[in-house]
Amino acid sequence: MTSSQAPAARVPLYLSILVALHVAIVIASNYLVQLPIRLFGFHSTWGAFSFPFIFLATDLTVRLIGKHSARRVIGRAMLPALLASYVVGVLFHDGGFNGLAALGEFNTFIFRIAFASFAAYVLGQLLDIQVFDRIRQKSRLWWLAPAASAVVGQWLDTAAFFSIAFWHSTDAFMAANWVEIAWVDYAIKLGVSLLLFVPAYGVLLAAITHWLKPVPPAAVAP
Repeated sequence: MTSSQAPAARVPLYLSILVALHVAIVIASNYLVQLPIRLFGFHSTWGAFSFPFIFLATDLTVRLIGKHSARRVIGRAMLPALLASYVVGVLFHDGGFNGLAALGEFNTFIFRIAFASFAAYVLGQLLDIQVFDRIRQKSRLWWLAPAASAVVGQWLDTAAFFSIAFWHSTDAFMAANWVEIAWVDYAIKLGVSLLLFVPAYGVLLAAITHWLKPVPPAAVAP
């Protein structure tokens, strides 16, 4: 399928929906990354389960309306995501509501997390778009492009986020464990993507393709 299968008149609506979806996932992930968990004896965070949704949305965007439109989504979402992530991070720091008064004082720890998310989001998504688009044009295997882009895109996203957010952090736990958490986080996100979101990509792509398929005109009776 080519990008022309998405009607041009609907593209602005699709872009608006995708921008809102990206911002919502970034906000949720920035909140959930503050909540540590242990999986099989390793440190991780709940954010590992939410962020792969963005890669699913981006890959579908590239497949349906092209990589240039996908880049427009990233460009429109990144600054609102940065601002909203900071606001939500301050209001719900450590998982509890801190009240609107918390916004009156600049929180460098939360801003660092928000900025790390901003940088990781932009870098990871742009790499994902490039890898996905190149592989989908060269391979007829529908699953290869989303799988390959998930491997490299999420690696860059994870490495950028944790190194920027928690290297020499004022949070003693994260400063001491961010490398371990980053590797476990990457393994979880990759596992979720390959086992859940790549198949979901195939199902959604087939459904959307069927929905966008033009209805043939009714036969005219002689």
